[in-house]
Amino acid sequence: MKILITGGAGFLGLHLAKYLSKKNVNVTLADIAEIDEKEYPKSCQFFRADIRNVQSINRLVKDLDVVIHAAAALPLWEAKEIFEINVSGTRNLLQASLKNRVKRFIFISSTAVYGVPKKHPIFEDDPLVGVGAYGESKIQAEKLCESSRKKDLVITIIRPKTFVGTHRLGVFEILFDWIRDGKRIPVIGSGNNRYQLLDVDDLVEAIYRLIMLTDKKKVNKTFNIGAEKFRTVREDLEKVFDYAGRHPQSGRKVHPEGVTKKSRILPTPALVVKKALWFFEKLKLSPLYQWVYDTADKDSYVSINRLIDTLKWRPKYSNSQALIKAYQWYLDNYDEIKSKPAGVTHRVGWKQGILGFFKKLL
Repeated sequence: MKILITGGAGFLGLHLAKYLSKKNVNVTLADIAEIDEKEYPKSCQFFRADIRNVQSINRLVKDLDVVIHAAAALPLWEAKEIFEINVSGTRNLLQASLKNRVKRFIFISSTAVYGVPKKHPIFEDDPLVGVGAYGESKIQAEKLCESSRKKDLVITIIRPKTFVGTHRLGVFEILFDWIRDGKRIPVIGSGNNRYQLLDVDDLVEAIYRLIMLTDKKKVNKTFNIGAEKFRTVREDLEKVFDYAGRHPQSGRKVHPEGVTKKSRILPTPALVVKKALWFFEKLKLSPLYQWVYDTADKDSYVSINRLIDTLKWRPKYSNSQALIKAYQWYLDNYDEIKSKPAGVTHRVGWKQGILGFFKKLL
């Protein structure tokens, strides 16, 4: 089986390449960014390609069985670039896949397409409301996928909750940095809302199982995926704090009496903090974007029953297990992570901006 993964240099692309290579799948990775081949299995093939370029995409998609479209411009990028990559790039890949008779197309969408819903759990047929350029671009890309389904291209749309794991940095690097230093962790609101996450290893296994399912009618659908086991933001973070307290690292802050500082939750007034974060975002002083802070104090979880019923499979990792696994990897690779410049992808740390100032106060 020959599989193309777009966004191959990204967090999900790396995990997909490692997992699929173990399954003896012929993996090709494409990305506009340079791919560090040393991190990937030796059997992988690599191409520098921009999905906005029709000619390069047509060359890539020839003689493939499956396209996993994971490339995306993230919310921190400029709106114009987000729509060019997430919408026009998806259109190019779909057209090339139809032209070359690709057997399966897997589109990695996002639960950001639901906006800030008022009821939970969220089901796949619930209304789509884009918040910001990223959410809207994912909705438009899904519509392109639905149109291509009518042309007999078998397309699986996957809407994952925010996923974490080894090699995941971005906004989580900020969280882990504060926990490592024993800082109080401000949460928007009380932290008593339920907020579902997802372990990347569960996401990758689900994608593989969907690819291997032979019934095309069953996979030619849209699926939510998230952790099956999750608690409130407060409860899940306290699990991570407890773990960090049991595994102190060099560099952790210590009280004068010799006790290692342990992070704890700091509740904040939601309305005030959201307005402040909106203001800081507009001034480009904060790495947090609107959908993140708009949903941070609310319940946010999706139904995964459709996926479970289709695959006869369940995600293995809870929220806290996924966070702890990612945090331990961060500790193990701390010096290397901090030696690299900040960026705007999930595989590098983000500039803390105004958050760095507040970290000093806490």
